[in-house]
Amino acid sequence: MKSFSNNQTRVQGPEATSNRHCCTVLILLIFLLLSPSAFAQGNAIGLETMLTGIENRYSGRDFTATFFQRSRLAAIDITETAQGKAFFSHPGKMRWEYQEPERHEIITNGTTLWIFRPEDKQVVQGEARTFFKAGAGGAFLSDIRLVREDYAITLERNDNGVAVLLLVPKKKNPEISSIKIRIFQNTFKIDRVETTNVYGDTTTLEFMDIEFRKLPPSLFDFVVPKDTDLLFMNE
Repeated sequence: MKSFSNNQTRVQGPEATSNRHCCTVLILLIFLLLSPSAFAQGNAIGLETMLTGIENRYSGRDFTATFFQRSRLAAIDITETAQGKAFFSHPGKMRWEYQEPERHEIITNGTTLWIFRPEDKQVVQGEARTFFKAGAGGAFLSDIRLVREDYAITLERNDNGVAVLLLVPKKKNPEISSIKIRIFQNTFKIDRVETTNVYGDTTTLEFMDIEFRKLPPSLFDFVVPKDTDLLFMNE
């Protein structure tokens, strides 16, 4: 990209690892796609009905949500929190605007990924497919088909108007050992995603103020500002 004219540097291992952790935070957001359909006996919705419902609601549709994120590192028992606003557009386009505890943005047009830290005047660029592999970083929120394709799915809970789906990757992935998503049965909106990795670390995303509306394509592209360093991720 010709606009990337400032201080181009190749990110080495530790920097790439840090940015990959930033992505893991996103991993949780990925499941919002079903429209209401008939309840089974006793008002309990079956797994297939649940999946079809979220697919009908989210597939091919743009939406926004505010989010609250909680990340826990099991080995040292530390919990960190963050919050902001997220934007999704099918297929594979996302924008995460973190407002607290520090401002930064994670943006992808489905092909290229940018991580922008305005206070550091730094942009990290990489390939979206590598960064969001196996549905990481909220990738299946922007393409709900990835849920059926990439995960073995079971219905873990189904009562009091709420269902919880357990997703286990079909292919081994150190970033994700399982994902739990919580869905309201009457609307098929997903309000919570919890991701666990092989080390027992968890990232929980809670979504609020979910709104379906058409979003401008420019929201998912990025031009590096002047006087900003451009770094590149290792694949």
